[in-house]
Amino acid sequence: MLGDHSSLPADRALLSQPPKTGLSCKMVLQAVGRVLRKSKAKPNGKKPAAEEKKVYLEPEYAKSRITDCEFRELVVLPREIDLNEWLASNTTTFFHHVNLQYSTISEFCTGEACQTMAVCNTQYYWYDERGKKVKCTAPQYVDFVMSSVQKLVTDEDVFPTKYGREFPSSFESLVKKICRYLFHVLAHIYSSHFKETLALELHGHLNTLYIHFILFAREFNLLDPKETAIMDDLTEVLCSGGGHGGGSTDGASGGGAGAQNHVKER
Repeated sequence: MLGDHSSLPADRALLSQPPKTGLSCKMVLQAVGRVLRKSKAKPNGKKPAAEEKKVYLEPEYAKSRITDCEFRELVVLPREIDLNEWLASNTTTFFHHVNLQYSTISEFCTGEACQTMAVCNTQYYWYDERGKKVKCTAPQYVDFVMSSVQKLVTDEDVFPTKYGREFPSSFESLVKKICRYLFHVLAHIYSSHFKETLALELHGHLNTLYIHFILFAREFNLLDPKETAIMDDLTEVLCSGGGHGGGSTDGASGGGAGAQNHVKER
């Protein structure tokens, strides 16, 4: 069994520098919010105009990273690590970082501004425990995602942390489900809240997280290409350079990330 996974490479690249928060960022958020609310004729849950520019694809912003790291090597399963342990450790870390990234712009992701969980021209629906489709606002959808994933990653029967406990046979399918949800949240941030992310100067964090997440999902076939096709243009721009932070870095070091890891106790 494994000890503390904090020594594993999965935690060395993600958001090693915490988001910039405080009064100054609060003021930036409020100012940007006023500008965006005045400039938007329709809520971003509606179909965007065909000519709408995808700011996150502009080279000036797409090149920004918080670390210069070879992500394709980082995601490979180490020889001494069990596959399920590796999936559990990374999935838990990605969950915490996507949650953290979303929290930086959550003030602007409101039921009024984001009336549907939309990414470009695609709208996502939540399905409850009975399989009933639920139409909800973006913040409601994200809340459903985070609550659902939190419940899974803290369930000893799904993500075991005790010595001698085994992973369930359905573990891989559950990890795929989690990754699909997390992808929706990341895609929504890019599609609907990239301007706020820029105002906070957190686009380097977002790009780094996206690259790491997508390459990890590809390495273990955790996301259906049809599911991620909506962001293929962004994936091509960010991941085509060998999967490393070849752009400019934002001064972050390769220190440990601020997330709770999946740890099996001895």
